Amino acid sequence: MKHHKHHPRKLLQRHLHNPPRGRSGLGVLWIIAFVALVALSLVWFGRSSSALVVYCSHDAIYSEKILQQFEQDTGIKVVIRFDTESTKSLGLTELLIREKEHPRCDVFWNNEILGTLDLAQQGLLEPYKGSGYDRIPDAFKDPQGQWVGFGARLRVWIINTQKMSATPEAVAQKLALPSLKHLTLAKPLYGTTRTHYTTLWHLWGKDKLIQWHRQWRQRGLIEAQSNGQTKNLVAHGHNDLGWTDTDDFFLAREAGQPVDMLPVRLDNNQTICIPNTVMIIKGTRKLAQAQKLVDYLTSEACELALSRSQAKQIPLGPVDESQLSDDVKQLKIWAKDGYPLGQLESVRQACLDWLKQEYLQ
Repeated sequence: MKHHKHHPRKLLQRHLHNPPRGRSGLGVLWIIAFVALVALSLVWFGRSSSALVVYCSHDAIYSEKILQQFEQDTGIKVVIRFDTESTKSLGLTELLIREKEHPRCDVFWNNEILGTLDLAQQGLLEPYKGSGYDRIPDAFKDPQGQWVGFGARLRVWIINTQKMSATPEAVAQKLALPSLKHLTLAKPLYGTTRTHYTTLWHLWGKDKLIQWHRQWRQRGLIEAQSNGQTKNLVAHGHNDLGWTDTDDFFLAREAGQPVDMLPVRLDNNQTICIPNTVMIIKGTRKLAQAQKLVDYLTSEACELALSRSQAKQIPLGPVDESQLSDDVKQLKIWAKDGYPLGQLESVRQACLDWLKQEYLQ
């Protein structure tokens, strides 16, 4: 008789479709299920034990190519965990907190800063000041080296040019109208709109922000589910203008939509420049590999690669300016006026608690 070897998962599928009869058959089924589970677990743990585990909240369309290039250049294998669009940065931050006692992640590539500040405050990050850290300006990195920024986005007004002109005066006129049904922005519970609100809390104080927020809602502000939806509402003419990020604006423009942009300016004329942030998770057993990835992401080559992507992200460190597009050169000028987001730690949790009360209760 000829014997054949079968993969545990195939055996399990066979028995699910043709279950054995009787108690002995049921016992066999449980044994097969257990063997399959162990086999699959061994595959995962065997892979992860030799690979660098990276949690990444930046869009996979941009980040995956960078991480794959890191693998090719260094020979260090990477396992990537992404998350969902609307809650991704907050979701991965909360996952890392839940895993605090038994961390699975080695390096976290976060696409914003508030979750990063939370992780630093909770003592979950391993300080590191490498070659990439040295080239990034002080405004975009932690003084103790717990995290470092790179490849930023700006908060901007996205404006439908068939509805209005893209000038500060036209924006001011729209905001002065009794109704704000022509204005849209994402719910501020997640992502960069939450960072935007936290910045306003830090600049204005709690009472002024809450009063302003509720007045805008009472005047008919349209709240979208994400920056991407905000972009679509304006690009398709459902709204005249809104808040979004530069990467979403460029997606609309390159799709041929009638849009233009202006930087969102705060009362002190500063902009909101939100960097990607990278950090090493405390407890990693792959410290040397993790440090190499941090240096790689914060290098001139990586920042230039992100600037050339469809998102046109802004280099924060010195780069060869001749390799930058005119769009990115303009963004880099606006980014120099960026608000010091590292100061938001003092108000981050209070603002989030209020937003949860406002939207989840």
